[in-house]
Amino acid sequence: MQHCRAFSRIRMAAVAAVMALAMPAAMAWTTKPVRILVPAPAGGSMDVLARVLSDQLTTDLGQAVVVDNKPGAGGGIAINTLLSAPADGQTILVATTNVLTEIPHVMKVSFDPMQDVKPVAAVGKARLVLVGSTSLPPRDLQGLIRYVKDNPGKLSFATYSAGTVAHYAGVIMNQKSGMDLQHVPFAGSPPALAQVMGGQIAVMYDGMVSSLPMIRAGKLQAFAIASKERSPLLPQVPTFTELGYSDLDFSNWAGAFVSSHVPAELVQKIQAAVDKAASTPKVRDRVASLGFEPMPAQTPAQLGQGLRTEYERNAGIVKTYHILP
Repeated sequence: MQHCRAFSRIRMAAVAAVMALAMPAAMAWTTKPVRILVPAPAGGSMDVLARVLSDQLTTDLGQAVVVDNKPGAGGGIAINTLLSAPADGQTILVATTNVLTEIPHVMKVSFDPMQDVKPVAAVGKARLVLVGSTSLPPRDLQGLIRYVKDNPGKLSFATYSAGTVAHYAGVIMNQKSGMDLQHVPFAGSPPALAQVMGGQIAVMYDGMVSSLPMIRAGKLQAFAIASKERSPLLPQVPTFTELGYSDLDFSNWAGAFVSSHVPAELVQKIQAAVDKAASTPKVRDRVASLGFEPMPAQTPAQLGQGLRTEYERNAGIVKTYHILP
């Protein structure tokens, strides 16, 4: 009898072990609905990305994953909402890194971007691109520089927000090239791009995610990419580095973030779930169609170190170039 009981206990333990191995990693994250906060209005690229992820996570988790748009204050409203929620993994943030590494340098925020929030998983990278209307006479960067100098005090550059790398790039390029383009910040890319395509503003430093559809449709021309290597999404467009302006190397990545109070074990489970969702062909193809490029797999610790490096670099740029909002 004791032998039978022992065998039964061993068998039950073996079955439990097999079931645990068979269970998807995402299932270990939560058995409750999840809220994804997005620091942008509905309809934009970040919102679309979050909804693509939420749909796949809903399937993987077997739980509702709901997108909650919290635009405003340079991402501060969404981040403060995240920090005020319980640190139980049921509320996460899907955003681009500029809300942590750029905006806090020029806008007063009520949180510490390097201490209060931590990255979980990266989904894709977006590079910065200099674009202009197709009706603008110059067809390359050197021609643009000459054109601006031939029209002193008459032309402007747009950005999707003051205090971002788009703003940094415009100030740096003005100083390095001798242009005098005036900065015109907007509340997001769509209204700025409309002004550029309409010819009211000469050029714009924009994230490729929002400009790429217009470039592909022939409504914008691209002068240069702000990175060291050419983008596989626009391989025909040279980089600023190629053209002699190596300081213009800017990109953001989009992904998932949580409060720093979320336990490390739970962060790992959320990372596994997000990475799994992002690796599905449907999500991967949709992310690429939005203009994001794939990124190598990184741990939360590696992502965190990368954020700090970028944050410190941006602090130096703001100080060196006297960038104000």
